[in-house]
Amino acid sequence: CCLPDCECIWSDWIDMTYPDGSDRNSGDYETFENIWKKNPNWECAKVENISCRAEKFPNTSIADLGQKVECSVDVGLICNNKDQQIGGIIPMPVCLNYEISVCCTPNKPECLPTPSTTSTTTSTASPTTSSVSSPTSSSAPTPTTEGTTTPTTTT
Repeated sequence: CCLPDCECIWSDWIDMTYPDGSDRNSGDYETFENIWKKNPNWECAKVENISCRAEKFPNTSIADLGQKVECSVDVGLICNNKDQQIGGIIPMPVCLNYEISVCCTPNKPECLPTPSTTSTTTSTASPTTSSVSSPTSSSAPTPTTEGTTTPTTTT
């Protein structure tokens, strides 16, 4: 299935933002957008996997921290101070400082999904209606009942 040199490569831990504990509308946003803003040379063609952790608790899983955090391959990590409850691993309703590591597809043409210049193989069944007519020679029996549909696969 996959070319060996197209395996995703894990990044170092990335920590671009720090939550402002005094601002309820702040949080910690380790998003791909923020990473590209601060580091335009960051290359990640496609994020295949992500790992998120609290900087101060690197060995505690996010689920055990008691914070509401989004950690996804679509956006990165989002933690909003306003979503936090008192009583998690820290006594204040603010986000911890998080860091993320992402597994990126190498930015090589052979590893990336090619744009729509390639011919797409479709297997749409197109119904063909055969009407009663003189039999044509073929290896398969031709249905001669009016209205019979035979799906054909185009490759």
